[in-house]
Amino acid sequence: MREVVLALNIGSSSIKLAAFDASSLDPVLRCGVADIGRDAHASFEMAGGARLDAPAMPDAMDVQTAVHWLLDVMHLRCPRLRIVAIGHRVVHGGARLDRPVRIDEAVLAELEALVPLAPAHQPAAIAVIRSLGTLLPGMPQIACFDTAFHRTQPKLSQWFALPRALSESGIVRAGFHGLSYEYIASALPAVAGAAAHDKVVAAHLGHGASVCAMRGLRSVATSMGLTPFDGLMMGTRCGAIDPGVLLYLLQEHEMGTHELADLLGNRSGLLGVSGISDDVRTLEASADPRAGEALDMFAGRAASAIAALGTQLDGLEALVFTGGIGEHASAMRRRICDRLGWLGVSLDHEANLRHARRIDGEHASVRVFVIPTDEEVVIARAARRLLLC
Repeated sequence: MREVVLALNIGSSSIKLAAFDASSLDPVLRCGVADIGRDAHASFEMAGGARLDAPAMPDAMDVQTAVHWLLDVMHLRCPRLRIVAIGHRVVHGGARLDRPVRIDEAVLAELEALVPLAPAHQPAAIAVIRSLGTLLPGMPQIACFDTAFHRTQPKLSQWFALPRALSESGIVRAGFHGLSYEYIASALPAVAGAAAHDKVVAAHLGHGASVCAMRGLRSVATSMGLTPFDGLMMGTRCGAIDPGVLLYLLQEHEMGTHELADLLGNRSGLLGVSGISDDVRTLEASADPRAGEALDMFAGRAASAIAALGTQLDGLEALVFTGGIGEHASAMRRRICDRLGWLGVSLDHEANLRHARRIDGEHASVRVFVIPTDEEVVIARAARRLLLC
């Protein structure tokens, strides 16, 4: 039997599951289900690229059902794998949970208290953790938090300009995508050398999007706030908005809080501005001028946030693109970088089109990299570390 550590990365409508050798952390298997609740589809790939066939998925599939189905298929196709620990991506850890922890009832109670701050993600993760606790009693489960990477930020980078008592109570800029940024911090020195350690902005651009300023491979500022609503324009989230707009919608349009949350989280962003889609690929293929406006707004907001974080670093030496859009959308990278020429950012357009690891131009003063993220290996590392404690 080969012992493996599982990493589970659960989104609001998708699951990524990866198995890593428990001794070496070499990848063994990666699989997942996307578009749960719509047109769900699955993928299974062994290390080395060999794809596995999977049986038909259940007709009615929610996140819990999908996790159990993935585990069943894994055991069916790879019967010699034995799970020794399961690590979970958990979006919100609050102010106290600032590093990976083994999950017990006390930890679960803390995670449940944070549900109002990440309602699209936290409940699904908690439900899967509880379900696996019943399915695999005694199995060590480890929570890895998207917020933890940002707890190294200076106090004033985390605080809002609210009365001190509110900030001291924990109403602060939590930040997210921390597992992705932790991976970028671990991978960047090999590709950027000395530039990895000072004045770096990483842009995780996907359906959810944020930017993070790093110095010494640690977070010093980020665009997201107490919740994943804040910061950049995203696929269906509006990002930063005048609080007065929210008050106006509540008071004058008589919106309820649930309707407002749906507007800000599910009907805004690229989808809301374009009226067409939340998918950059669909918008880039569209001749509708609204699609171009949405893409330009997304690029403009991202460029502004990158430039703003440069003030936290006293300049910019390296820019890293990651996430689904950051890794695959060369035209969006160009749109963003074209707005940052005054900072010394310029692209080698041929390298950008082929998604090279380094894409800055010959005379650029800022190095620009494309680094595919791997949140699952970050989760597996933490799970093995705690398993050995």
